[in-house]
Amino acid sequence: MKTILRSQPLLWLALALPGAWMLASWWATPDLYGYGHIIGDSGDWAAWLLMATLAVTPIRLAFRRSRIAQYLMRRRRDLGVASFAYAAGHTIIYLWRKSDPAIIWDEVSTPYILAGWIAFALFVPLAITSNDASMRKFKRGWKRLHRLVYPATVLVFVHWALSAFDPTTATINIAILAAIEIVRVWLQWRQKRPASASVRA
Repeated sequence: MKTILRSQPLLWLALALPGAWMLASWWATPDLYGYGHIIGDSGDWAAWLLMATLAVTPIRLAFRRSRIAQYLMRRRRDLGVASFAYAAGHTIIYLWRKSDPAIIWDEVSTPYILAGWIAFALFVPLAITSNDASMRKFKRGWKRLHRLVYPATVLVFVHWALSAFDPTTATINIAILAAIEIVRVWLQWRQKRPASASVRA
């Protein structure tokens, strides 16, 4: 049973369920669950999974020996790729809705659209290289490349804040993201501090 719960296919099935629900709702009840709902929900899930991905590092630092922390570390890339998949769906739905390249190009200059496009462009190489083969090929360069997740995340939340129908919800999620990053930086600083202190001694 434990092996089944830890299986990668089961995780991907769980991660795909919100997307399946969105598409089914859009297809079955387009009047009730239209473009405004699916574009918002797909963007929300992309951002939530991105936050979950970023939360793995502080969880690992705080609970190093925990089985949950170890499991999350093994599946962190899955969460990141799932976040990108929802972001890609979000983008495809937007392009389908606009359909006219002239309209799409004209909207690029809108601040929240521009932030979204730049964030998506930064995430593309991260998604493509989120595999063991790329890690072996790029070695130390892989980690440097994947630090792009931080500026990309800032742009995602700028996009979210500027485009949100409910600014309160966006503000709460931005506060959660800020807390995750503050905890991560503090835990990393605390971890390095004893090592630097022993060197001075």
